[in-house]
Amino acid sequence: MPKEITPYKNSTLSKKEQVAKMFDTISGNYDSLNRVISFGIDVKWRKKVLQLVAKTNPENILDIATGTGDLAILLAQTKAKKIIGLDISAGMLEIGEKKIEARHLSQTIEMVLADSENMPFEDNFFDAITVAFGVRNFEHLEKGLSEILRVLKPNGIFVILETSVPDKTPYKQGYNFYSKNILPMIGKLFSKDDVAYGYLSESAASFPYGEALNNILRKTGFINVEALPQTFGVATIYTASKKQY
Repeated sequence: MPKEITPYKNSTLSKKEQVAKMFDTISGNYDSLNRVISFGIDVKWRKKVLQLVAKTNPENILDIATGTGDLAILLAQTKAKKIIGLDISAGMLEIGEKKIEARHLSQTIEMVLADSENMPFEDNFFDAITVAFGVRNFEHLEKGLSEILRVLKPNGIFVILETSVPDKTPYKQGYNFYSKNILPMIGKLFSKDDVAYGYLSESAASFPYGEALNNILRKTGFINVEALPQTFGVATIYTASKKQY
């Protein structure tokens, strides 16, 4: 299991509570900071997630750790009847709801404040489930993945977009320098929360990726697990499905 990394050192709050607090604090700057930190490449990665999900023609989609709703809004292009964006940060969801309303998507996308490890949905409910840059924030990774498996329909698609660490020179060295030095500096310049982008960098570096995460997904019960590295390995898209009973 991955080492637990939390945003606030020596805090009495649980990791879940700390993550919610952190994202509430940075919610107003989150979208613009994401574009700066990733040089806009995160938009390209999300479009690849859209393509993978759209191929399955889903009617009901769940976007976990939806944040301000970037991926949920993009997934509206699938023509799904219903998309639910779930997050534990009320601040992030508030920003997301404004974006959804501005795009006249309120009839399609519903934002829900809830815990990904204890979701208020029936078994076998969603045709597709996505998580973009969120699984490393789960307090209990396998519990969260098991809950996702529970609410995913048999033969449904599960797609994760998450940061990873390049393993080839010179990309590995460049990534390590950027994530340890530049990313936290940018976060401190633009965010009210000094710890947020230090945590995001540290948690990304320590989180299992590639075959390690594939194996956790298989252990949880997912099938057809595949890892698709993006942009020299600085991010990875994982796809998986649920067996037909």
